[in-house]
Amino acid sequence: MGTHYILIDYENVQPEDLAPLEAHPVKVYVFLGEQQTRLPFDLVSSLQALGDRATYVPINGNGRNALDFHIAYYIGRLSEQDPEGRFHIISRDRGFDPLVAHLRSKGIHARRGNGLAELPFLGAEVASSTEERISEIVRNLHSRGLS
Repeated sequence: MGTHYILIDYENVQPEDLAPLEAHPVKVYVFLGEQQTRLPFDLVSSLQALGDRATYVPINGNGRNALDFHIAYYIGRLSEQDPEGRFHIISRDRGFDPLVAHLRSKGIHARRGNGLAELPFLGAEVASSTEERISEIVRNLHSRGLS
C-alpha cells in the first residue's frame, strides 16, 4: 500500500491531535488561512512528532476559495509525483466532492472526509467516545461487503 497524503483544510476542520497518524505511512499537509496565526500546542506538538512527514502550508491572500485551490494544486502535484499515493482531503466543504470524483475517474485514489476518524486506516483509533468507536467499527465492517 502506498503513502497516505492527508490534506487538512484547517479553516474548516481543526483536529486537536495527530498522534494516531504516527504509526502509519502518512504525509500530512495542514493548510492555514491567512487569519490563522495561532495553533493549539497539542496540534503543533503532534505535527512536530511527524518530522518531515508533516508540512504547514500558509495561504497568502484570502478569497472565497483560496485555500481550496491550494489543496487542489497540491493534490495535482503530489499525484504526479506519487501515482500510487492515496489522497485524503479532511474538510467539511462538499465543494471538494467534484474534484474527488474527477480524480477517481482518472485512477487517482482520493476521498474527502469530515475528520480524521473517517480515514479508512484510522477510524476507531481517533474516535472520542465508545459510541463513536462502535459506530466506526460497524461502518468499517459494512464497507467490506461480503468479505
